[in-house]
Amino acid sequence: MTKEETISAAAEYVQELFRENSGGHDADHTLRVYRTSLLIAEEFPGCDLFSVALAALLHDADDPKLFRTDDFANARAFLSSHDVDPATADRVCSVVSEVSFSSNRDSEPTSVEARIVRDADRLDAIGAIGIARTFAYGGSLGRPMEDSLRHFDEKLLLIKDMLSTETAKRLAVRRHDFLLDFLEEYRSENGESLP
Repeated sequence: MTKEETISAAAEYVQELFRENSGGHDADHTLRVYRTSLLIAEEFPGCDLFSVALAALLHDADDPKLFRTDDFANARAFLSSHDVDPATADRVCSVVSEVSFSSNRDSEPTSVEARIVRDADRLDAIGAIGIARTFAYGGSLGRPMEDSLRHFDEKLLLIKDMLSTETAKRLAVRRHDFLLDFLEEYRSENGESLP
């Protein structure tokens, strides 16, 4: 199986894996992270693009919010069944381990591949899509809207200043401004006094 075929198979795998998910961690999110990772990777011509692609596609395959697995069991099962060599599989899982915001909030990524995929995932948490995902996830857990709004201060508004690649930093500006505009409009429509 060629690298391109393996990447295509990974895209198909996550579409099946997240078929029932409507809480913001779905196949569409994964595919956006994949496309954004490829865009950011252009900034780093020496990166391992195969590992970036697979890590981006598999980054939520073992997310503890969604699955009860150990040692990236879903990702490793996919990689093994598609004859990805053990060293590459370990590299992919290492990148995946550095993506989660809650687990890696302020830590520095240990590889350029981890920088790329982490920034791509974080970009998908802000802007119009990030807002939609925040409320979709909150709704899937039965949270009131005010709880989802707290997520802006706890995470979303912090992301712009936590990105490590120039491409992601550039893309984040407009998305961050959109978050601020949304919050201002929400508070206005909700009758809240603005600070």
